[in-house]
Parts: sequence; C-alpha cells; structure tokens
Amino acid sequence: MAVSAVATAATAGLVVTAVLAPPAGAAPPGSGTPPDATTSIGTAKDLDVMFIGAHPDDESGQLSTFGQWNADHQLSTGVITITRGEGGGNAVGPEEGPALGLIREAEERKAVGKAGITDIFNLDKVDFYYTVSEPLTAQVWNHDDTLGKIVRVIRQTRPEVLVTMNPAPSPGQHGNHQEAGRLAIDAYRLAGDPNAYPEQIRDEGLKPFAPSRIFRAGAAGKSATGPACARGFQPEDPSQDVYGVWSGTKAPDGQTWAAIERQAQREYASQGWSGFPDPPTDPNQLGCDYLTLIDSRTPIPRPGTDAAYTNQSPLAGALLAGKGDLPLGTGLDFDIPDYRVLPGQAFEATVTLTAPRRALPRATATLVVPDGWTVSGGGSLGTVTPGRAMTRTVRITPAANAPLGSNVRIGVQVSTANGMRGWNDESVRVTAPVTATQQLLPQVIQFQQWATESNVAQLSDIVRPVLTVPSGGSRTIDVTVTNHSSTSQSGTVTPRPPTGFSMTPASAPYSSLAPGATTTVKFTVTNTDAGMPTSNQGGENGDYLYTIDTTSSGATGTTRQAFELVPTTAIEQAQQAPTVDGVVSQGEYPGQELNVGRLWEGTACSSAADCSATARVAWRDDTLYIAVTVKDDVKGTALDAADCKRHWRTDAVEIAIDPRGTSENTSTTFKAAILPWTKEGPPCYLRDADNHQGPGPETAPGMKVASTVTAPYTGYMVETAIPMSLLPSAIDPQHMGLNILPYDSDTQDKTGQTRIGWSTWGGVQGDPYRWGIATLPGYTPPADRPTTPSDPVMPTAALSSLDSPQSIEQAVRNNVALAGDPASPNARAGWAVTSAMASGSTATVTVKAASAGTVHAFIRDASGTVGSVTTAVGAGTSTVTVPLTRAPSGAATALVGWDDGQGGTVSSQIPLRVS
Repeated sequence: MAVSAVATAATAGLVVTAVLAPPAGAAPPGSGTPPDATTSIGTAKDLDVMFIGAHPDDESGQLSTFGQWNADHQLSTGVITITRGEGGGNAVGPEEGPALGLIREAEERKAVGKAGITDIFNLDKVDFYYTVSEPLTAQVWNHDDTLGKIVRVIRQTRPEVLVTMNPAPSPGQHGNHQEAGRLAIDAYRLAGDPNAYPEQIRDEGLKPFAPSRIFRAGAAGKSATGPACARGFQPEDPSQDVYGVWSGTKAPDGQTWAAIERQAQREYASQGWSGFPDPPTDPNQLGCDYLTLIDSRTPIPRPGTDAAYTNQSPLAGALLAGKGDLPLGTGLDFDIPDYRVLPGQAFEATVTLTAPRRALPRATATLVVPDGWTVSGGGSLGTVTPGRAMTRTVRITPAANAPLGSNVRIGVQVSTANGMRGWNDESVRVTAPVTATQQLLPQVIQFQQWATESNVAQLSDIVRPVLTVPSGGSRTIDVTVTNHSSTSQSGTVTPRPPTGFSMTPASAPYSSLAPGATTTVKFTVTNTDAGMPTSNQGGENGDYLYTIDTTSSGATGTTRQAFELVPTTAIEQAQQAPTVDGVVSQGEYPGQELNVGRLWEGTACSSAADCSATARVAWRDDTLYIAVTVKDDVKGTALDAADCKRHWRTDAVEIAIDPRGTSENTSTTFKAAILPWTKEGPPCYLRDADNHQGPGPETAPGMKVASTVTAPYTGYMVETAIPMSLLPSAIDPQHMGLNILPYDSDTQDKTGQTRIGWSTWGGVQGDPYRWGIATLPGYTPPADRPTTPSDPVMPTAALSSLDSPQSIEQAVRNNVALAGDPASPNARAGWAVTSAMASGSTATVTVKAASAGTVHAFIRDASGTVGSVTTAVGAGTSTVTVPLTRAPSGAATALVGWDDGQGGTVSSQIPLRVS
C-alpha cells in the first residue's frame, strides 16, 4: 500500500494507511471505454504485503500470519507464484503438466482464501522437476525475464512488505525455492530504480516503487512455543532480526490461526496433504511463524524491546505505527558497504533519513555499537522537510580485541525534537586480516557472488563450506586464502582435520598477498579410518567438522569447515551377463553387497521388516546390472501402467548414476525409477529429474527391468540392465557417482512415507556431489563415447494464464494483466467482449478488438467450466462459438483472455444470458 498520512483503522495504538485516489488519467468504472469494470484495463489493485514463491503451497507455512494481518489490520496480501507446480506429484488423479497446473492453482486459491487472500499472480514459468540447483532453475526460467515480471507486478500493486523464501543453497534446499528468494530480493532492490526495466516506465506508464522491507520465511535457531514464542526464539546468529507471529491467536470465528492454516494446507490434496493432522489444541504448544529480516528502508522495532515481540512487529514502521514512532512514510536507510570488518580498523556507514508528508524537526542519529567500539560523525541531521532526505556518513572503529568470527549488530536510533523515534540496524562480521576456506561447491560460489552483487552480503556465510570425501579414500582440495586487510600479508595456512582424517602437508605458506586478493594452496585429505560412519550417520548430521587456521601480521583467523563421507564400492565384472529376471542366482553378482537401507527423508523404519534394503551391482560388456532386495511389510498403491511416473507416490527403487562423478545438478545424470508392480501386474520404469525424463521405453530404450514380489507379502526384488550408452556421457571407471534409493509407501492414497538409500542426506536425490563413488575395475568405455554430457532435454509444458479462467477472472477484478506480462495497449486491444449468450449446446461470445489476436474464451458457472475454445480473431467485431459440455446453471459468466500476439493481454468478463 502506498504510504499516506490518512489513518483508516486503528488497533491497539497502531494505524493502517490507505491510498485515497487512483493515479491520474484513469477513467471512472462504467465509462464505456477502458478502463471498465468488465475488463482488466484500469487502476491496478493496491496491496500491502506480497509473498513471492516458486510453487503453489510455498506460502502455506505463513498463512496464519497473513490471515492475522488481514483480519486484525485489514491488510491486503497477494501471492506471486512463479510456477503452477506442474512438475510435482498428483495424489488425486493421473493429470500432469498443464492439467495438473489447473488443479494446483485451484488448490492454492482455496488454500490462501482461508487467510483472506484473493490475489495470486501466476507467472507461467515451468515447474520442470525437483532440483537443488539454482543455476539450472535460473537458466530454465530465464532469470531476467522472470525478474522483470516480478518487478512489473510490484510496480503495479505497490506492496510495502515482501516475504520470500531462503535464497541460499542450503543442503537439500529446492533450487526453485532458492531462485524464488533471489528473484524477490533482486526485485526489492530494482523495482524502485527507474533505470531497471525502463520499458515498463516508458511504454507502460508504470512508476518506480520501492517496497519498504523484505523478509525470508523461517529462521535459523531454536524456536519456542506458546504466546511468548517470539521473545523465546534463540537465533543462531544473534545479529539477525527475527520476528515471530504466534499461531495461537484467535481468528474472528474463534478458531486459532494455526487451525485455519492447517485447514488451508489440507486443500493441497494433489500433494498428499489432505491427511495432515490437527494442530495442538493447547495454546502453549502452538508456535510462531518466524520471519527473518533481510533489509528495511523504513524504521523497524528495536531488538530487545517489547515492540519487537508482537504479532504486528514485522509491519511496524512500514504499514503500522505506534505512539511515539516516526510517522509512516518515513524512510530510514542504514547502509554499511563492508560486511567484513577488522578489529581496530575503521569503516564507514551512511544514515539516510527521508521525511514523509510532514517535517521531521531537528532530527539526530545515534549509533549503537558494542562496548569498546567507537563512532565519529553522525549526530545532528537537522530538520528534514517533507519529501526530502538527509544523509550522514559515520566512521565506526571496532575494538582492537573484538572477537574474531563474530557477527555483530550495529544500530542507529533516530530521534526528533518532538519526541518521535525510529531504529534500523545492519550486521557485520568481525574477521581476521586473512582467512582461508576449503574450495566451495560451484553453487555456493555462485550464491556468494550473487549476494555481494545484490547488496545482501550478510547472507553469504549462511552455508557451511562442505566437501565430500570417499570412505577410505583421498582427494586433493584447494584452500582459498583471502586478504581482507589494506596491507600486503604473508603467513601460513594450517588445517585441523577431524579425527579419522589426515591432511598433507600439515601447513602451507602464502606470501605477499595483496590487499583484497586471493590465492590458493593445495592439500590432500585422506579418510584414514574406513570404518567411520558414512552419509548422514556420521559426524554432526553427516558433517565431520574441522577448522583452518591462517596466520597473518595481525592475528590468526579461524574458519569452520566440514567433510562428508560418502560410501564407495568397486563394481566387478560379471563372468557372464546376469539374467534380468528379478532373481539373483549364485555367482551372478560378484563384489560386495551394498546397504541401501539408511534413512534420508520421512518416517524412520520401525524395523528391518518395515523397510530395509540391500543391492548388488555388476557390469558386463557395456552394461550395468543392478539388483535390489527390499524388505517391506505393506504394499503401496498399485498405479496404472500408464501412470508410471512420480515414483515417490508408492513403493519404488530409484537408481542414480553420474557418469563422470562431477555433475553440479542432475540434468547431466541418469536417474531411473522402477515400480515393482502396477495394477496390470508387471513392473514399469521411468526416468525422472535427469538428462531426459519420461516413460522408460521412450527415454531409456534397451533398459530391461524385472521384479519378483513375495506372497505372502514381505517385500520384493527389482533387477535391471542399463546399457551404458544410455548415460549422458562416458563413464569414468575411476570415479562414477552412484546412488540407490528405495521409496516406501504404506498407504493407498498415492503418498510415500519413508525414503532410504545408500548415500543419504536430505534432498540427496538432487545432489550428485553427495552420491556414493563407484569404480569399475577393468572397464574401458568405447573410444567414441563423449566425456562431455549431452544437452539435457528439459520439460517445457507450463499452463498459460490465458488458459486459466480463474486467472482471467482475477485480472478483470484487480486490473493486473496475466502472467506478470504487460497489458495490451488500447490501440491493439480495444474491447475484449461485448456480449455472451447461451442457447442449447453452444454459447455465442461477441468480441471486439482493435487488431488481430487470439481469444481464449470460457463459459463458467458456480460449478466450474462448462465450455471453452481458443481461436484467432481479426480486427473489429467477431463472433466466437463456444461448445458447452452441459447447460450452465445459475449466474454464469463468459470469461475471455485476449492475446495480441506481441506479448500483451487483456482479460474480460461479462454475464452470460441464457435463451
């Protein structure tokens, strides 16, 4: 909501602001020419809060919060959903692709409606499959195009507060979620910049708009329950501003908002959520929705004060103001360009105070720093007149003994002569002059570069540096040495490996490292104890922690790192090709048996009989042979053979192969899943989330599968032969990535409960670097087989908003064009629809347009769509005939989405007359 000084509601001393007049040039509703109440052309709906996510259901964990804000403060929330989730599972039917997108959009609209949300902006990007790769997502979605769509929607709807997802490549974090978070942060930064997407301003008449603040949903730390859950949260990083909104607050109907949020989540039946249990009825067991502040351009509640621990705290200073606070519309921007600071070394910060429609008399800025730190500058800002800004630069010097490696909050308190006050803060990291870190994963390097470029460098350290080491094996790693100081540095780098590991050399020198420069030193790490637990069973949740000490002229810098042990195996050559019959005969599979029964996601197996598994692997000629024996006590859903996809819905075995052992994401790998039975009886197989997903016979011709199922049921065996020619590239016989992942379902509702495997971490199916390592002694790939992976075949089928009557109806209602794209100019669009009449088995829709285009017409009543058609029309008046599947009942409407063929749309809705 654009900031105004006029209060329209008050609750407990807080006021909500409202926009009182539409932008100049908008025609009044019902004027007979656009804009008009029957079209999407006009003044866009003004929103207060916007959630930006990747899929339907991404917002579901914050609906308690959004519902409270709507009910208690009459705040309007919107949701930008980049995809419709067409790549997800479907527990309610066989639909996939765009048809599933329609189902998931309808689920989302019902779900968020329980929190009072009516506006969902689908951007029509494809939900291609589960991946942990943000770079792959950015490529498939076209980052700049998607960012432009989000910027356009923000400029149209003008929300003050943005909420988004975690942008970091945390282990197992969906790459689509990462990209959604980065897009939101970039849009927060760019939407107010007239030089960003200038065509929106020049050609579409939009105005720059900078939201007041942005949060990410969730927080890192120890949560609490009960009414004091906001105050009781213990953040891992004490410099972060974390807010809690208690879900035990009562809604107008007497239910807790936790109960309403759970009812909303159950609307996602296609995702298997309809059976979610009720939340606790004891309010002391209900927790908070947590929000972590990323940035704010307006005053925020001062941490540690009562104002920071209410359900309204995330809104204070942006949409709500309390007694004594700086007036709404005040800008308070506090910027520290250098995230990393050195003890005793001064750095600069700027304070910018912008007055709203009233003056801020004799304002002063007071910096709040830790004991022993000093500040020069700041002080008086003078009287800041309406609409003007005053900026002051201050110098801050950390204490000489400031703890290295600590994150510190630096705050600024602004006060005025008439007693108003406001707070903002930034965090910095106290670092040694020189630090060293083991080589980062490619996606972490890319994330840190993005965080610096997007002015959120404080996010760059939230992913712990981690590398995998083969069990009982070695690898050479680069350690990057960085000089953070302003003078040349020399010293030594000394790793302190964890027990069971060695690193050589014991230390390595670096010399004459220039200010701001980096260099690398090499170490070889060896797992000296091959009996140590691998995967997520080892160390601290799978991480064997250690440190690296780096000396310099000023101090010794210590950084924390981690190794992860992945299992290894040698795949032996079979004396003769195993028979693929679902039975392992004596001598068919030489070599060791693999334990593929470690839990990585879901409910733990209650016993070996509940779910456990072993596997045997061999090669012969140019083919891999794999047999997996699964113990299980309950059979999952028997799917139709034609529905052999989305294998996680039932019992299945996934086989993942990274031919070179170097893939950043699964688009350069081979992943096949085998369902041991179907309704028709025999097993089926498919490829999923890899170099070419789809039905097995089409995407993996020549692959053989067989299964045997015990009777009475105690489990099954699946066996397969995979020609190595099917893989995206030639196998490296010394370093092939391999994983075997059984999925266990004990229900008939197309949902799985347990996932076990060989190399196991959460989200490991999308993390090739965490798969086990296999060697193939004696195997040599054909000389003409390329070592560079073939280009992936990516899914591209996404539902167009032009084919979603719910999206068309919304566009008419809120005057925001479809899919985050521009509205078709009046010169091309004109009227979209002027009349609609149903007679017998057809409806006739009269369309008037200024130029040729394509009409997507729907006839809808209270029960849904009763007819639709897509057809090209010329300039002028056209009659479109819509076949009806049944007679419309009640108050029916005609909905028309019009595509001008040049990137613009207009939507229209009109009552249907029935003759």
